[in-house]
Amino acid sequence: MGNEAKLVDIDEKNLRFRVAREAFVSGNVLASEYEQIFNKCWLYVGHASEFKKPGDFVTRTIARRNILVTMGTDKKINAFFNTCPHRGATVCRDRSGNSKNFQCFYHGWVFGCDGNLKSQPGKESYGEGFAASGAGNLVPVPKFDSYAGFCFISFNPEVEPLPDYLAGAKEYLDLVSNYSESGMGISSGSQEYAIRANWKLLVENSVDGYHAVSTHASYLDYLKNTNGSLSSTKLEGKSRDLGNGHAVLEYTAPWGRPIASWIPLWGEKGKKEIEQIHARLVERFGEEMADRMAHKNRNLLIFPNLVINDIMAITVRTFYPQSPDYMLVNGWSLAPNEESEWARKFRLSNFLEFLGPGGFATPDDVEALESCQNGFNNYQSVPWSDISKGMGKESPSYDDELQMRAFWSRWNQFISGTPSPQANQRRLTSVA
Repeated sequence: MGNEAKLVDIDEKNLRFRVAREAFVSGNVLASEYEQIFNKCWLYVGHASEFKKPGDFVTRTIARRNILVTMGTDKKINAFFNTCPHRGATVCRDRSGNSKNFQCFYHGWVFGCDGNLKSQPGKESYGEGFAASGAGNLVPVPKFDSYAGFCFISFNPEVEPLPDYLAGAKEYLDLVSNYSESGMGISSGSQEYAIRANWKLLVENSVDGYHAVSTHASYLDYLKNTNGSLSSTKLEGKSRDLGNGHAVLEYTAPWGRPIASWIPLWGEKGKKEIEQIHARLVERFGEEMADRMAHKNRNLLIFPNLVINDIMAITVRTFYPQSPDYMLVNGWSLAPNEESEWARKFRLSNFLEFLGPGGFATPDDVEALESCQNGFNNYQSVPWSDISKGMGKESPSYDDELQMRAFWSRWNQFISGTPSPQANQRRLTSVA
């Protein structure tokens, strides 16, 4: 690229951190992001709960590649490139389901859910041992691994082990996975929408506590007018750099959480159920951890583009750029497998009401991001975005910008070609 060093300007002495707006509009930058980041990092592909029995599968587009994720007959989850090794056609054209076999519609080759070639029309015309050689099998993604039920792939055969890559984010994945005695599961259905803005704007927005009171004022007013909040609870908390570009906000907020934080809107029946959920958390983890799990919200970013919003509902969200000013977003709801019909009703209501494409928050955020992208047309005259808020603080607040600086510092290392293991390790800011 030639200008990598100028895209992120860090002045520790004067507590200034700036990002060049060119990074949001340049096609060359986007090409470098695919080459240096999406082709090299661990990327979220699905949740283990989506694969309950052999033959269960999902197809996903991950960093422009078509991926087939299946559970084999050995109950092992595998990820393959969803392309026929024969002539390249897409093998599985369904989005999800259960099938022990996948047949390519073009020439009829059949593959098992373990990826192995099972039959091919005219096989007698192929060389002896063709099938046994593995040349006709689906090609596996170079790396697949999971942590706490969250499944990741990497197109980089030399990528560091997933637990090392996740660094301090493991604490928060463990926390989310421990809400349920019977396990956490992805609900059926998903949210899919597009935003006419650069993908890194959604990274920033997803862990930006600074904009909540102003951008989402209508939602906070709505909660007050519907008994949907506890008036005594304020937005306050801390941000934390988790290493390797990952970051989290952990904070209190007035809205309810079906995990174990009651609001008047849910009535006395709901209060009784919430108290029972909290009591089980206390029994399993002790009162201090149970209170943290129940009453604290978390916005977790796992570099580069996985966001887990553990707030009024739990959302798992990824997003990929199609061009410098256009991204596709996918979101799923995560919940305890044993939750009651009552809890599911209010959790899904929260999920749609605030986080859905037609809810209170998402349209506000989309408007803000697209407005920023439009403003970046002036980048040659107004070249920098400032991300300095809270810089130098020993204990940054939830509405400071430590978490964005964590992302951008790591982004800059990849784009400039210096993502060494030593550079990955960043100071961890303790949670109050």
